[in-house]
Amino acid sequence: MIPVGVSNRHIHLSKEHMAALFGEDAELTMLKPLSQPGQFAAKETVTVEGPKGKIENVRVLGPVRSLTQLEISKTDSFKLGVAPPVRLSGDIDGTPGITIHGPKGTVTVDKGVIIAKRHIHMTPKDAETFGVRDKQVVKVKTQGERALIFDEVIIRVSEDFALDMHIDTDEANAAGLKTGDYVELLPS
Repeated sequence: MIPVGVSNRHIHLSKEHMAALFGEDAELTMLKPLSQPGQFAAKETVTVEGPKGKIENVRVLGPVRSLTQLEISKTDSFKLGVAPPVRLSGDIDGTPGITIHGPKGTVTVDKGVIIAKRHIHMTPKDAETFGVRDKQVVKVKTQGERALIFDEVIIRVSEDFALDMHIDTDEANAAGLKTGDYVELLPS
C-alpha cells in the first residue's frame, strides 16, 4: 500500500521572482513540512491571474527553485482561462504563462503553468520492494465507495524521495481520497 498526498494548487518560485514579488532580501518562511524531505509549504502566498480570472492565496512551496512553475488542477485552469498540459514537475517548455502578484510586485512569466501528472515518489529500496523502476508507468487502485483505478501513474525514484503518491484535488475528489489514505499498486 502507498500513502496518498493530495496536492492543492501551488507555486514554485525562482530566486529572481521571489525577490520581485516579496522584496529583495525576502526568504520563504516554513508553515509546515511536506511529505518529501526538504520540501515545505511556506507562509507566503500570491495571487495568480490569467486571461479570464484570478485565484488568490496560492501557496508558495519551498525551497526556491531554478524556475518558476504554477501547478493547478483542470478546474483551476477554467477559472484562469489557460490550457496547461499535464506534465511532470519541471517540464515547462511549451506551457502557458501567467501573471503573479505578490505584496511587493508583479511578475508575468511566459511559461510555467502545468497540471501535475499523477506520480509516485519512492526510494530505490521502495522501487525494489514494489518491483518497479524510475519513469515506469503503472496503475493504482483506490479503496472505498468511490474506488477507481488510476492509469498513467509515473514512478519517480530517488534517494531524496519518501514513498508518496501525488494527485491533484480534482483526482482526489473523483476518488473520494484525502491525504493519508492508501492506494494499491497493481501488478504490471
